[in-house]
Amino acid sequence: MAGMLLILIYIAFISLGLPDALLGAGWPVMQPELNVPYGFAGLAQMMISGATILSSMYSGMLIHKFGTGRLTAVSVGITAIALLGIASAPSFPWILLAALPLGLGGGAVDASLNAYVANHYESRHMSWLHSFWGIGALSGPMLLSFLLFSGYSWRIGYTAVGSFQVLLAAVLIAAVPLWTKVKARTQDEQKTVMHHLRFFDALRIKGVPSALLIFLFYCSIEGSMGLWGGSYLNQVKGIDPALSATWVSLFFAALTAGRFMTGFFTYRLSNNAMIGGGALVILTGVILMLLPQPLTLNLIGFLLIGLGCAPIFPCMIHETPVRFGSTMSQSIIGFQMAAAYVG
Repeated sequence: MAGMLLILIYIAFISLGLPDALLGAGWPVMQPELNVPYGFAGLAQMMISGATILSSMYSGMLIHKFGTGRLTAVSVGITAIALLGIASAPSFPWILLAALPLGLGGGAVDASLNAYVANHYESRHMSWLHSFWGIGALSGPMLLSFLLFSGYSWRIGYTAVGSFQVLLAAVLIAAVPLWTKVKARTQDEQKTVMHHLRFFDALRIKGVPSALLIFLFYCSIEGSMGLWGGSYLNQVKGIDPALSATWVSLFFAALTAGRFMTGFFTYRLSNNAMIGGGALVILTGVILMLLPQPLTLNLIGFLLIGLGCAPIFPCMIHETPVRFGSTMSQSIIGFQMAAAYVG
C-alpha cells in the first residue's frame, strides 16, 4: 500500500516539474507574439514565485486541516486550470493572472510531498523523487521544442501540459482514500502534521536561518538557469529558439541524471558530502559560463551547473527531520520551500 502511494507521489512530481521550465524555454517565441518587453518574463516568474511562497509558508497548516492527499489533488487541479489559462491568454496581463493559481498550486504540492517523503522514506527515495521532478522539467521544454520544430504554437505546449495535469488531478482525487489508509498505519505522520510552527519561532531554532539561506541561494541559481538559460543561448550566443529550448531540456536532463545517481550514492556518501560536492560542480560550471571562450565550453558549463544542482535540494530536504526533528519538519520544510522561491 505504501509502495503504491510512493508511485503516485513520483508521478505527481513529474507533473510538478512539467510547467517549471516552459516559460523560460518558450519565452523567445512568446515575447514577440505578446508584444511586451523581453524582461517581462521575470514579472511572470515573480508572480508564480510569490504565490508559491505564500502557499509554502502555510503548507503545514493546510495539511493539518485538509490532509496531504486532498491538498495534493486540489492543488494539481488548480495548476491544470492555470496552465490552460496561459495557453488561451489573449495578452500578457492574463498570463500574470494565471500565474497566481499556478504558483499557489505548485507550492502546496511541493511542500507537502517533500515533507511526506522526508518523514516516511529513505534518502535515496528523496533523490529519486526529485529526479522524477527533473523528468517533468526536461519533458516540458522537449515537448515545446518538438512542437516549435513542427511549426506549432507555444500555446499547444501549454495545452498539452495542462491536459496532463487534469488527468493526474482526477487520478489523485480517486486515490484520496489510499492516503487515509496509509496514514492510519503511520503514527509518526500524525505527530508531524499536528506540530505547526510559526515562522519567527522557527527562526529561533539553531540552524534554521542558515538552511533557509542555502535554499534561497541554491534556487536562485536553478531558477535563473531555467528561466533565462534559453534566452541567454538565443539572444547572446545566437542559437535558434527551438534549439535553445532543447538545451534547456538538456540542463534539466543533467540535473535529473545527477539526482538518479545521487540515489545510489546515498549508500556510500552522507547527505552533507553530496551537498558540498554539488556546490563545487556548480562553481565549476558557473566559471565556464562566465569566462569568454568558445560556445562548446559554455555549453559544458551549462550542463555542469545542472549536474551540480542535482544533490543539493533533495539531500537538504531529507536532512531536515534529522537536524530539527520529525515533529517540526513539516513546517520547516514549508519555510524552506518559501525561501527557495524567494531565491
